[in-house]
Amino acid sequence: MTQPLGIGFLGTGDVSILHANAVARCPEAKLIGVWNRTPERGRRRAAEFGCRWYETPEELVADPEIGAVFILTNLETHLQYARLAFGAGKPVLCEKPVAATTGEVREMKRLAEETGLLCMPGHNMIYEQSVKRAHDMIGRGDLGRVVSVYVLYNIYHNEERAAAYPGVVRQIMTHNLYTVMYLGGRPTRVNAFKTTVNHGDPGKEDLAMALLPLESGALAHICANFAADDLSSDPWTFLVKVIGTAGTARYTYQDWVEVKKGIAHSRTYTAYQESICNEVAQFVEILRRGGEPPSTLDDAIACQQALEGIEDSIVSGRSVDL
Repeated sequence: MTQPLGIGFLGTGDVSILHANAVARCPEAKLIGVWNRTPERGRRRAAEFGCRWYETPEELVADPEIGAVFILTNLETHLQYARLAFGAGKPVLCEKPVAATTGEVREMKRLAEETGLLCMPGHNMIYEQSVKRAHDMIGRGDLGRVVSVYVLYNIYHNEERAAAYPGVVRQIMTHNLYTVMYLGGRPTRVNAFKTTVNHGDPGKEDLAMALLPLESGALAHICANFAADDLSSDPWTFLVKVIGTAGTARYTYQDWVEVKKGIAHSRTYTAYQESICNEVAQFVEILRRGGEPPSTLDDAIACQQALEGIEDSIVSGRSVDL
């Protein structure tokens, strides 16, 4: 308990920079080392982060100095590396989307329960203090009955950046969905649409929207957009809003903006980094002192089911029951 928790990263893509910053800001954690499928990038990140480079993922998870593993690879490999970490007795923080299919998330949950190890989904948006405050207000009844929940993302990505992602449904809507569930509850049905309006690859949508009735009777509206920035006086860059019969709650990226280029954005939205810092601190807190994360693998399963429902709705042109 007196030594910082040793952390190892599997994957050193752009999101690893945010996680390295978060670990550096957490007094009870220390980044020990990283592995990446492309050795050149992995070694470069290790030098940038001031940590070790491991030749294989097996070498990383076997290191006794590493007490927990962050899975930051492409989503199709998450289950593979979670299984590897659990086999070495290491708890896991797994980036979103947690896996490629609902079945894979269920298997990850089974392995975590079988080994008795924590597997926390990387649902970072809900670790923002403003979103947590809204959640607490809803739980106390301060907003009355929730009427509607909006989670809207409108941030332009250039062609090169957009090409690195699978499209906004898989890349962004996971954030929208778990945030809706955290604030308004589980969705029961979905009606969704997607299009490509400002990027060259028609197979990678740059705009998607969905409407979701929730178990509570409220309605949710979610949007994911790489096609254009919102340049209005009150931009919906990333906006969360809950409207209730007795009050409202709101959170937006635009309240904290730094005039410097972000990793994927034209400027730095400070709260995004802070949400990952809070998420990492919570993960370490649970491992050190116990407790449950505010978003679990059960939530990740429901989120993946809703994501697959969105994809089914887009293909079929119909409303899909969840």
